[in-house]
Amino acid sequence: MLFNGLRLAGCALALGATLLGQGARAADYPDRAVMMMVPYPAGGASDSIARVVASPVSKQLGQPVLVENLGGVSGALGAQKVLGAKADGYYLFQGSPNELILSPIANPAIKLKSEDFRLVQMIGMAPMVIVARADLPANNADELVTLARSRSATQPLSFGSVGVGSLYHVLGEHMARTIGVNMMHVPYKGGAPLMQDIGGGQVDLAILPLSQQQVALAEQGRIKLLATLEPQRSQLPALKAVPSVNEGQLLKGFNFTTWTGYFVKRDTPQDVVLRLNTALNAAMQDPSVKDSLAHQNIEVSAPMSAEQADAMYRAETERFREISSHMKLAGNP
Repeated sequence: MLFNGLRLAGCALALGATLLGQGARAADYPDRAVMMMVPYPAGGASDSIARVVASPVSKQLGQPVLVENLGGVSGALGAQKVLGAKADGYYLFQGSPNELILSPIANPAIKLKSEDFRLVQMIGMAPMVIVARADLPANNADELVTLARSRSATQPLSFGSVGVGSLYHVLGEHMARTIGVNMMHVPYKGGAPLMQDIGGGQVDLAILPLSQQQVALAEQGRIKLLATLEPQRSQLPALKAVPSVNEGQLLKGFNFTTWTGYFVKRDTPQDVVLRLNTALNAAMQDPSVKDSLAHQNIEVSAPMSAEQADAMYRAETERFREISSHMKLAGNP
């Protein structure tokens, strides 16, 4: 009895020490550098966002925040590396619906799923625009729908994207389904060659996040911006003359933005998630961050609690899975 009692007491002490150690580690978080995984090569738009955000987040956490780039397989390589690390908050993933929701649907070789990650905080949103070749006989969303319907059976309009299963492919197919037309998808390996072909008249249109390249091409008369997918007309200087789809009737309610956020592994301790959430919320309110992201046509997100971030990510996952379920993607049943 005494032996059993000592064993039980010893187990209780060991368990208490373990829990105390976990609490101490969480309370001390972070006690070393935090990695920020960008699943694309250095020098791109995603990398630029991370380098704007890293310094103010570092100030909030009191530790270095180091950006790591690992591109490939539609962002899956970087995501898998984060999943292979400990769930301790020292590896953040900078992601969007493209990498964590849509890529696993489009490519069954990608074994991760959106539920493997937890959204800590959204960074910002970029307005989506319908970009068209300069000589397309349509100047707004309603005229585009009318044109697409008139040519659906004989000469369907073509739309480009940065790859099968990408957000921009999904939105193009969803638009065609919404307005009841056939459209021809033309996949590209990146935004630059896609914009080059729209500017050259080889592709009719695309749905893409606003970029400075588009603004420059529109000013040169090589492309035109037909509409934004914003609920109201955007206040960004480059878009003040571009109507929202909601200003017409035929594509009203077709509202989408592309967003980016920071994620951790799903089983990261709650107090670590809360620490990161607080740090990211504070960093996003830094005027220099807002100004730098605005130059990239990104509007900084309003602060979110951890619970709000969970709900938002869950809703977006359900939304895009439902939309993509109507498409012929490899990962769909």
